[in-house]
Amino acid sequence: MTTTPQPSPAPSRPIALITGVGRSIGIGAGIARRLAASGWDVAFTYWTPYDRRMEWGAEPGAAASIARELAEAGAGTAAIEADLTDPDAPARIFDEAEQRLGGPVTALVLSHAESVESGLLDTTVEAFDRHFAVNSRASWLLIREYGLRFRGAPGTATGRIVALTSDHTVGNLPYGASKGALDRITLAAAHELAHLGVTANVVNPGPVDTGWMSDDLREALVRGTPLGRLGTPQDTAHLVDFLCSPEGQWINGQLLKSNGGAAA
Repeated sequence: MTTTPQPSPAPSRPIALITGVGRSIGIGAGIARRLAASGWDVAFTYWTPYDRRMEWGAEPGAAASIARELAEAGAGTAAIEADLTDPDAPARIFDEAEQRLGGPVTALVLSHAESVESGLLDTTVEAFDRHFAVNSRASWLLIREYGLRFRGAPGTATGRIVALTSDHTVGNLPYGASKGALDRITLAAAHELAHLGVTANVVNPGPVDTGWMSDDLREALVRGTPLGRLGTPQDTAHLVDFLCSPEGQWINGQLLKSNGGAAA
């Protein structure tokens, strides 16, 4: 007697895929913790060679430690190391997230970044291309992969895309320009993926010190913020959590500043 294969049951918790979760004090890690606490399973990406290039250096065992935290909060987890300069990486990331967590991705949160300061006159072609490959091209490919795979219930807005951006420009040409492109890609998704039941928004978290600020910069930014403090990863995470919730479905195609009123 033959039996008809039955579809696998849907996971009991929705799945979020968060990029750029390489440091325990980073914004990406804060978002992962918040979504895990709100009932999401979490796949996340990291890329240790990037942190090694930066002045703060790599944090040994960070991905494993973050994954343990999320598991302790009740979330299924999948830590995926991925080089986002590779155009084939997005499809592999989604494949691994789906295989390890047992279902499709419902929310895509883009918090990765290539960020090396340089201006109009001293930016190299290599640095310019790397920034656009990571911040713009990889984001487009991740959103495209998400859109190709997403299957929501008809007539409902259950899918979520949230991208983190920046308004840096002066002295930070490749980062600011590539983030500007990210904004347009994400806002296009708000319209082009709407028929799938997907919302897409951009969040500018403002000045958040995750170990990269000098003392002078930190003091200047605090003076320019009406609330008299810098942002925290938790501040950004609360907004992302809301946007990913059912209550956040009416917010779509927006660039939201979550920056305490910081002066430009």
